Amino acid sequence: MTPVLLYNAIIINESRRFKGYLSIDSDGIISHIGEGDVPAEAMQTFFGEKHDLHERWLLPGAIDSHVHFREPGLTHKADIHSESRAAVAGGVTSYMEMPNTNPATVSIEALRQKAETAAAHSLANYSFYIGATNNNADALKAADYSAVPGIKVFMGSSTGGMLVDGNDALDEIFSLPELIAVHCEDEGIIRSNVAKIRELYPQGAVPIEWHPEIRPALACYSSSRRAVDYALRHNSRLHILHITTAEEVALLRETPDNISGEACVAHLLFCDEDYASLGTRIKCNPSVKSRIHRDALRKAVADGTISTISTDHAPHALDEKQGDALTAPSGMPMIQFSLTAMLDLASRGVFTPERVVEAMCHRQADLYHVEKRGYIRPGYHADIVEIDPMAETHVNAKSVISKCGWSPLEGRTLRTRVLRTWVNGQCVYSAQEGILDVSSPARPLVFYK
Repeated sequence: MTPVLLYNAIIINESRRFKGYLSIDSDGIISHIGEGDVPAEAMQTFFGEKHDLHERWLLPGAIDSHVHFREPGLTHKADIHSESRAAVAGGVTSYMEMPNTNPATVSIEALRQKAETAAAHSLANYSFYIGATNNNADALKAADYSAVPGIKVFMGSSTGGMLVDGNDALDEIFSLPELIAVHCEDEGIIRSNVAKIRELYPQGAVPIEWHPEIRPALACYSSSRRAVDYALRHNSRLHILHITTAEEVALLRETPDNISGEACVAHLLFCDEDYASLGTRIKCNPSVKSRIHRDALRKAVADGTISTISTDHAPHALDEKQGDALTAPSGMPMIQFSLTAMLDLASRGVFTPERVVEAMCHRQADLYHVEKRGYIRPGYHADIVEIDPMAETHVNAKSVISKCGWSPLEGRTLRTRVLRTWVNGQCVYSAQEGILDVSSPARPLVFYK
């Protein structure tokens, strides 16, 4: 690998923004970071690629700890190769993929098969959750958590038949020392609401605007409250995924440090007013809710109450999304434009670029104990993104790299643009050239205890 020198950059890292430079060695490791201009002697003696960034931004590569890449079993929607391409085009250099594939990733063998596929086809660094069921405690205990980010629990409503609802099973899961990432929606509340809605629309389609009524704030808060109670009882490392309500934010503010929360890009961008124009394209679980809840999430990201921003990237073929509030599948592709969408919000004063880096890079690495990624530091893997803060990203169907071929952001113009992405010191994406033909740039994520 050719050493690389990136200079005349604005580096945004660890709550700071400064003009500087960095070098990447032949092993893809950041070897040096300096402030100001490169010393003349160092510039003259450096043998490798040199890139003047003309004061464009350098950020750590984003880590997305919540994606559904659909492989195995659902590859007409997406696969590891296609979605990792979309990831690096968006400045996401590492991901943690969820277990509700077909078959579900609830065994050691299923984990092994996914890792083999990623080693052969992924452009971004990779890892895979093991999913919990009511009866797979032995597999959860046997997993190698230096390679597995955590245990995914559908504690309430789920897709993929992985609902964990037994008290004994939950007690056993929450007693484990590993990170427990939980989807929280109360299945009983949802089923009751579905029955009521069917009575209102006995023959016809249910308008998509009913989705947040079917999956309301109470369903989320009730389930999250229950998960917190289990975590407090067992002193578990609990991460509540895709928080969507002001009530859950308030709950999170009262919890100790072993309990944390995630916001997803869609819930920070959209509110129920957007169903009128976007319809089932923004149907997801938990549902997109009112502006009050969305604004509470934005504030919680800004003040650090919510630790991480992820995508819950969950592609479906566009023709599959042509249902109603009950029949259309939930989920949307978000990873390619996640970083620029959050930087766009930062440009509008919702939060700062430094806070975006904190939530999408640093806190992801800290919370999941990711080894030597998520920061721009000497000795760390060179997962780096070059951003042009003065350019724009125009989202249209032709620009979408995800296999599903669409985005709920189509027609939007986002302030900032990803220009280049490096994974382990190799440039894998260029805005001018697209995805670059780089041999085996990705590595499995390693998690320390």
